[in-house]
Amino acid sequence: MSLDVRPWVQSDDLSTLLPNELANKLQGSQILAIAAHVARCRAEGRTIANLTIGDFDPSLYPIPSALEQRIVAQLQAGQTNYPPAVGVPELCEAVRSFYDRALGLDYPPGSVQVGSGARPPIYAAFQTVVEPGDVVVYPVPTWNVRYYVYLRQAEGVEIPTRPEDGFMPTAATILPHLGRARMVVLNSPLNPAGTVIDPVLLREICGAIVAENQRRRARGDKPVVLLYDQVYWQLIFPGHEHHTPVGLVPEMAAYTIHIDAISKCWAATGIRVGWAVAPPPLISKMKPLVGHMGAWAARAEQLATAELIQQPEVVEGFLDDFRGQLRARLEQLSRGLKAMAAEGLPVDCLEPQGAIYLSVRFDLQGRTVAGHTVTDGESLRTLLLEEAGVAVVPFTAFGYPDGSGWVRLSVGAISEAEIDGALQRISALLRAG
Repeated sequence: MSLDVRPWVQSDDLSTLLPNELANKLQGSQILAIAAHVARCRAEGRTIANLTIGDFDPSLYPIPSALEQRIVAQLQAGQTNYPPAVGVPELCEAVRSFYDRALGLDYPPGSVQVGSGARPPIYAAFQTVVEPGDVVVYPVPTWNVRYYVYLRQAEGVEIPTRPEDGFMPTAATILPHLGRARMVVLNSPLNPAGTVIDPVLLREICGAIVAENQRRRARGDKPVVLLYDQVYWQLIFPGHEHHTPVGLVPEMAAYTIHIDAISKCWAATGIRVGWAVAPPPLISKMKPLVGHMGAWAARAEQLATAELIQQPEVVEGFLDDFRGQLRARLEQLSRGLKAMAAEGLPVDCLEPQGAIYLSVRFDLQGRTVAGHTVTDGESLRTLLLEEAGVAVVPFTAFGYPDGSGWVRLSVGAISEAEIDGALQRISALLRAG
């Protein structure tokens, strides 16, 4: 007979008194809460076009078959032990070679920290560079930066952005804060907007960081560090290019932490292989953090990734098809929404430039549609889900001001037929309003 422990584990005291203040105040992901709402609607038997997921449906986008075969082969070869905390040497060397070949950046040994996806290196970067109370500057909308700022108990300075700038910062908005900053965070292609940073802007920001750090060196102060999240860089569409801070301003090599992974570019979010590329003295301090978290990628996956990275013809063959499918779905959405806008319906979107996202604005603030009055991002999201069967993520989930009407659409888990149905239902809803 088993012991029923429920009387002891369901006390309110456990949720309010046992966790510390940091845990009690940490917010969960709004996207996960939206996913729960979508699941409830589907459980009711409703047709839902789920455009919320920053992930991939394996039935639509399987991982590269060459990666799968190599992981299986490594497991069969007995590669199931702990990997080194910094990453297996084969992968660290493969990443260095990859950056040299693909990005023109020749980093020395000791410049790579592997993790189970991009999140552990990001967390380790915050813990290594930022002290409690330090200033972290980042534009909004942006993915999850504010949570890392909170966990480090830093001071976040959010830089407002505009759709006409692709939701990227401008020099005029970001440079005045460099004097107080310890870290600047940039992301390109941008989650949630699906836009790419302009090289002129990136060069100007990097030049200003170098100049600021020269002044700090003379005073003996700690430098500004740039955390550059480029996880989606291999998913940029024709007509746009990826640029790195170091490629534009070589002196930035001393101050840049690149964040990267196979998660998005290989549709391999569950494989959990990511890395940071940064100056070796900084990597040496990140290594113990990742090691103590046990947040390394599995050995077999690391070795398989190392092998595949060194076969660019295989990777490019996969990417050509993958990018093409993503771009086709994003452009399908964009064409449909712009056609509605041309008819005078209250919707518009930005042109897709890369990644798996489309920025869309529904100009419904203050209106009542199908019995729903739109007052904020949450009420707009609820309207689209409940009345059109279309699940989106409002930009408020990424720190953007409420009431703007901007939402993120993701094509990672939706077919072209589902997109057609979603567009028809959106059009019908907007016409009814």
